[in-house]
Amino acid sequence: MSGSAQALDGRLRELHELPGPKPWPLLGNLPGVQLATIHQTVERWAREHGPFFRFRLGARRFLGVADPVAIAQMLRDRPDGFSRSRKLTEIWHEMGLDDGLFHAEGEVWQRQRRMVMAAFDPGHVRDYYPRLLSVAQRLDGRWRAAARAGQAIDLQADLMRFTVDAISGLAFGADINTLESDDAVIQRHLDRIFPALFKRTLALLPTWRWFKGAEDRRLDQALVEVKAAIAGFVAQARQRLAADPARRAQPDNLLEAMIVAADTGDSGGVGDISDRDIAGNVLTMLLAGEDTTANTLAWMLDLLWRHPEALQRAQDEVRGVVRDLGVLTIEQLQRLDWVEACCNETMRLKPVAPQNILAALRDTTVAGVRIPRGTIVWCAMRSGATDEAHFTDAARFDPTRWLAGDAAAPASAKRIAMPFGAGPRVCPGRYLALLEMKLAMAMLLSSFDIESVSTPNGQPAAEHLAFTMAPLGLTMRLRERQPAA
Repeated sequence: MSGSAQALDGRLRELHELPGPKPWPLLGNLPGVQLATIHQTVERWAREHGPFFRFRLGARRFLGVADPVAIAQMLRDRPDGFSRSRKLTEIWHEMGLDDGLFHAEGEVWQRQRRMVMAAFDPGHVRDYYPRLLSVAQRLDGRWRAAARAGQAIDLQADLMRFTVDAISGLAFGADINTLESDDAVIQRHLDRIFPALFKRTLALLPTWRWFKGAEDRRLDQALVEVKAAIAGFVAQARQRLAADPARRAQPDNLLEAMIVAADTGDSGGVGDISDRDIAGNVLTMLLAGEDTTANTLAWMLDLLWRHPEALQRAQDEVRGVVRDLGVLTIEQLQRLDWVEACCNETMRLKPVAPQNILAALRDTTVAGVRIPRGTIVWCAMRSGATDEAHFTDAARFDPTRWLAGDAAAPASAKRIAMPFGAGPRVCPGRYLALLEMKLAMAMLLSSFDIESVSTPNGQPAAEHLAFTMAPLGLTMRLRERQPAA
C-alpha cells in the first residue's frame, strides 16, 4: 500500500486523477457506509485503491491518505498548513463549546499550548503521582467489591471513571471521585458530547437545527450540566487561590495557572488567556482524558485475554515488581517493560483515533499529490501501522516488536504508528496516559486473577467509532488474588 503517488512521468497528480470507490449520484459513497464503522470502510478503500484516493460523502469531497510518511508530513505542518476541518469547528461552536488546546487553531492555540504542555510535563506528573496512586487504589477497592459479589465489571465504564478522576485531579485540583459514587453524573454527561460531535460533523443534513429529537434534547441537557460542573471547578480553584495567595506564584495545576494568567494578563508572552480559554481547556481535558486512556486499557485487556501467553508474561512481570500497591513507585512502574510493550502494541492495532480529518489552509503538495487550499483530508491513521510493508505479520498482536530495534530510526514502529499524533500538535498528555495505563495494569494484575474478559456474543469486541474508537460490550470477571504465604 505504501509508495509515492507521483505520476510515472514525474508530474504532480491532481485530486481528480486519483482512484477511489465509484460514487452514487448525489449521495456519493454514502450508501453502505455505517457511521460507527466508517473508519473500517475508509481503510478498505485504502487497501483497494492505494495510499492516496478520493471519495465523496454527499456533497463533501475527501482526499484519503493512508501513507504514514505523508500523514506525518501534514501533521508536522500544523497549525500553519493544516487545521481541523471547518465543519468540526462549526459544530463545536454551534454546541456552545469553547476552544481548548485540542480544538483551538492559530493564535488561540499558540497562546494556550505553553501552559498545557507545562501542566503535563513529566516532572509535574511525577509530583502528582501520589494522588494518581490513590485513584488507582479506589479502582482496586471498587473491583474487589465486584469480585467478592461475583459481579461482572462493565470494563469501559469503570475505566472511564478511573481516567476522569485522574485527569480532574491533575489538571484541575478537583477530587470528583466517580469511582466511589453510584451516580457518576459528570461522566454520563461527558459521554454524550464526543459521539454527538462526530455524528453531526459527518451528517448529510443538519436535522437537529430544524427538529430536536430525544437524543438532541439529552445532549442539550448534558451540555448544560457539564458547563455547570466546569464553572464549579473554576470557582473552587479561585477559592483556593484566594485562601492561599502563595499559590498564585506557583500554581498547583493547569486550571490555577490559567486563572492566574487570565487575572494578570501574563501568559508567558503568548497573548491573553480569557475565561473562555479556561472553560475550553477544562472541557478539553475532561473529554480527551476520559476516552483515550480508558478505551486503550479496555482494548488491551481484550487482546491480552485472547493471547494467554502475553497475559501470563504481563502477570509475571507485574508480580515480580509490585509487592504492595500502597507503596508502588514510578520507578517500579518504569520497570514494567512488557506491560509498556503491550500498551504500544494495543495502540498500534486498536488506536483510539483511527482517523484524523484535516483541512488544507493553503495550496500545498504531499507525496506528489497537489492539494488545493480547502481540501478535506481524511488521514487513515491505522492503515500504515497494520501494513505488511512496515510490520511483519502486521495483524498479529505481538508486543515483542516493541522491545527491540532502534526506536529513533525513521522507519521504526514509533514513526509508523502515531497514536498520539505527530508534529507540534502531538498529544501533550501522552506521558500521563502511558503512566495511567501501566498503573491500572499493575493494580489489576497484582491484586487479581482475571477469570474472563468477554462480550455478549462471545466474539472479540467490535469496534465502534464515535469520534474515538471504543470496544462494544466488554465485561470482566475477577477473583481476588490470595497473598503468598
